Amino acid sequence: MKILVAVDGSSFTKRMLAYLAAHDEWLGPQHQYTLLTAVAAVPPRAAAVIDKATLKSYYEEGSEKVFKPIRSFFGKQGIKADYTSKVGPAADVIAEMATKGGYDLVMMGSHGHGTLTNLVLGSVATKVLAHCGTPVLLIR
Repeated sequence: MKILVAVDGSSFTKRMLAYLAAHDEWLGPQHQYTLLTAVAAVPPRAAAVIDKATLKSYYEEGSEKVFKPIRSFFGKQGIKADYTSKVGPAADVIAEMATKGGYDLVMMGSHGHGTLTNLVLGSVATKVLAHCGTPVLLIR
């Protein structure tokens, strides 16, 4: 199975990784994993005055900060994974990559807010579910 694992480095990502470790059916060499993190874009006016190398370095450092402990986790499990970072709103980045990449499943941690909070604030998980035709496994 081709699995897109959306990560942000939060405690919800750690909870999702613990879930993976506890469920052999999801974690194993029979699956192909791509770890994805979305880095928030620097506002256009600020980006216009920053040189491209500095901006690129900023995005790379942000994504590597998220990926470092996850690389360690997957390494300890003996699982190979691809790591991808994209710049933009997390929900849009996740849904687009899932659709265009032909993934069988999207896995992501969720804050588990109630319906009222999602109605008022929105949620990355809710937006991914709304914009993604790929099945999504939310882990709370």
